[in-house]
Amino acid sequence: MGMGNGAIRIGRQGQDWTVKSALDGEINIGLMGLGTVGGGVAAALLDNAEAIRRKTGRAARLRRVLVRDAGRTRQPALPPGTLTVNPEDILSDPQVHVVVETIGGDAPAGEYLERALAAGKHVVTANKEVMSRRGPALMALAQERQVNLLFEASAGGGIPIVGCLMSQLLANDIHSIRSIINGTTNYILTRMARSQTAFGDALAEAQERGYAEADPTNDIEGIDAAYKLSVLGSLAFHRRIPHQAIFTEGISRLAPEDFRYAAELGYAIKSLAIAAAAPDGGIQARVHPALVPEDHLLAKVDGVYNAVEVTGNLCGQIILHGQGAGRDATTSAVMGDLLNILRTIDNADGPPPLPLPDGGSPDAAHQVHPIDQLSSAYYMRLTCADQAGVLAQIARILGDGNISIATVIQKDTDPGSGTAQLVITTYPAREMDVQTALQSVARLGVVASVNNLIRIEE
Repeated sequence: MGMGNGAIRIGRQGQDWTVKSALDGEINIGLMGLGTVGGGVAAALLDNAEAIRRKTGRAARLRRVLVRDAGRTRQPALPPGTLTVNPEDILSDPQVHVVVETIGGDAPAGEYLERALAAGKHVVTANKEVMSRRGPALMALAQERQVNLLFEASAGGGIPIVGCLMSQLLANDIHSIRSIINGTTNYILTRMARSQTAFGDALAEAQERGYAEADPTNDIEGIDAAYKLSVLGSLAFHRRIPHQAIFTEGISRLAPEDFRYAAELGYAIKSLAIAAAAPDGGIQARVHPALVPEDHLLAKVDGVYNAVEVTGNLCGQIILHGQGAGRDATTSAVMGDLLNILRTIDNADGPPPLPLPDGGSPDAAHQVHPIDQLSSAYYMRLTCADQAGVLAQIARILGDGNISIATVIQKDTDPGSGTAQLVITTYPAREMDVQTALQSVARLGVVASVNNLIRIEE
């Protein structure tokens, strides 16, 4: 299977552009980005060189590191001549065998990955946005060039969910993925639940602790989770799920009272990323806050931790739980991919085929149902006039919309304003009907405001 005489072939399909002696088994790494994750990868390569050689049979040498400013003092300290500000020093260097990308964002990282694969270099990336936007095309290119494209760190941080979907769970027909895959939002929701903290205060605390960016939009509006769900859903269902087709709803409308009332009803509030197979063969994909039964494992995932629940026809229901972000967790995932490549790089037949979405077509997008078609139970919180007959008016509108009430709780009466909070949960109903009914409810003279609508995920 190998080239014989202890040689390693780097490059596939006749591209023997590098043939190294395997006496030392050294593989050269080009690292793109030296931020939080890139710095962790660089430190792991430098500090654990002997352990890497022992585990893989190969020495991994950090040949080049792409940065924006080569003059800055950096940790870890790198050998002289390692830093570069020119991506060509990695992409056009035939002595760079594996490219590790930790830059983030779609551009220019996506172009760099495409060029690296086209040049016959193996690639490891932690980039959720690139894999969401360009994943199928990059996977097809990697398969064509017979090189590895590994991206465990792109969704779930240190949770090994990508590898599971691509190998151990591949024999399953996946029914659903329900996940908590954004540590920032989960930290904020945990603080709001435990301390009755307002959303703005919990967000500020997350920023002070370094869990949230100065501009937290991608996290709190569900955009980050949608990128990750696009990656996981496409792998699970073998069909492209564009992130633009995923319904996203943020967490900023949640208030401390929602957590109090949810707890009284036996629920926790979590921001879930869900992809599920529909009976007609389509996919329901959504990111939004949800009430989760307090005895479910997802309800117990707190702080910056993540969890992914997968339900399949053979495996049943499994849950993977762990750190979903941060330097160490993400470095663990990147290094795991890198060591996997080092162990198998001399396989003359190339890596096994990737389970491409849409049977190998990188461009075909599978039907993703709009949120209007969702059937779910719902939690509603309204501020209403504290007088007789209010519930009857609301119930009549809901009934006309084929929405059945499950529970009603009146809370927080305010004698000064003559209002009270009305909390209603429903039996499963169609999203479109619920939204239409709530518009009519909001127009009632006895309803001061519709404060929140949250889906219930049983």
